[in-house]
Amino acid sequence: MDKFVITGGRRLSGRVEIAGSKNAVLPILAATLLPEKGESIIHNLPDLRDVDIFMQVLEYLGARVKRYPQDKTLAINSENLKGNEAPYHLVRKMRASFLVFGPLLARFGRAQVSLPGGCVLGQRSVNLHLLGFTLMGAKISEEGGYVIAEADRLSGSTIHFDRPTHTGTENLMLAGSLARGTTVLVNAACDPEVVDLANCLNRMGANISGAGTSQITITGVKRLQAVEYTPIPDRLEAGTYMMAAAVTGGRLELDGPKSDHLGIVVDKLSTMGAEIQAEEKRIRIRGPSRLKPIKVTTYPYPGFPTDLQSSIMALATVADGVSHIRETVFENRFTHVMELNRLGASVEVSGDEATVNGVERLKGASVMASDIRAGAGLVLAGLAAEGQTEVLRVYHIDRGYEHMESKLASLGAEIERRPQ
Repeated sequence: MDKFVITGGRRLSGRVEIAGSKNAVLPILAATLLPEKGESIIHNLPDLRDVDIFMQVLEYLGARVKRYPQDKTLAINSENLKGNEAPYHLVRKMRASFLVFGPLLARFGRAQVSLPGGCVLGQRSVNLHLLGFTLMGAKISEEGGYVIAEADRLSGSTIHFDRPTHTGTENLMLAGSLARGTTVLVNAACDPEVVDLANCLNRMGANISGAGTSQITITGVKRLQAVEYTPIPDRLEAGTYMMAAAVTGGRLELDGPKSDHLGIVVDKLSTMGAEIQAEEKRIRIRGPSRLKPIKVTTYPYPGFPTDLQSSIMALATVADGVSHIRETVFENRFTHVMELNRLGASVEVSGDEATVNGVERLKGASVMASDIRAGAGLVLAGLAAEGQTEVLRVYHIDRGYEHMESKLASLGAEIERRPQ
């Protein structure tokens, strides 16, 4: 295991290129299981641990996978898949691995996938996925920690989600693309990554409309074709670097992000005193000498992203006043609070709300990342802290941020990776 060692107090300055979106790439990789012939080419691939794990899942299933790191490109041929089982030793590492369930069931009439693992953020149950597959005619059973589904051919159905589910929407879109008839997803997730998957599937020959709204209609087709596709940039990585500029009083230019995917993030950072110029594929941000307090409630897109809650909390710890941050998406997403307090922050949690009393400065200490986004928030806090901060278990961060320490160092941060 590695750790980041950060000497804080450096203002960031320069230009950073935003990588391809992890949360868009993974479902698109799952979609490459659907074509029976040809080789799909996926560009703008981020160099992440989660992408590596998903590639292993594809290879285990029998896909031929070729990676071209210099071009950030992956070629996948799924003509000769050898099975329909995704094993525990791979799926346990990452919840998104469960996205192979829909393609396997739709293409082969059977899927056997281990119950997923990944970050421990709360229940995050796959029950909504399974309810949808049941309504589409699949027989579902569970045996030895595996979910097994069988159906001669899935049939279209109207599926109502109790609340928007990102991966549930994507899994059922993937399955519905080859189902008989029309599938309607009501109260679907509206995230840009869902729209990106729909665009990719339509490029393959699917018939999907309504992506980006709360109702998505999928009219099944008999077959899909291999595709060449470039996923969207990572709005979460972009938001994190915007906050890195804000918390250090720095000036950054972000190259590549779609500013319309970051509307509420831009609004909140502007409220905290940051000066932001947002163009279609470029964002310039200048942090203030002292941040202002903020009130934030996380909510499914287009609300404030739960995945940026820990980062904006890091900013609030050094703001001039009292901030209130409410978490409505995951019930266990305040694990970073204790670690921020180790750095001298003053954060109190009551139920789903954290009250952050801003302090003039944080002080370096050893802290531990419990998940991808908590780790990012701790890195931001370390950038703002006096003295030296150690962030342990950065393998979590490696799952979602491409070469974070190298990018930050290129912007003037004093940060390096060392063995833990």
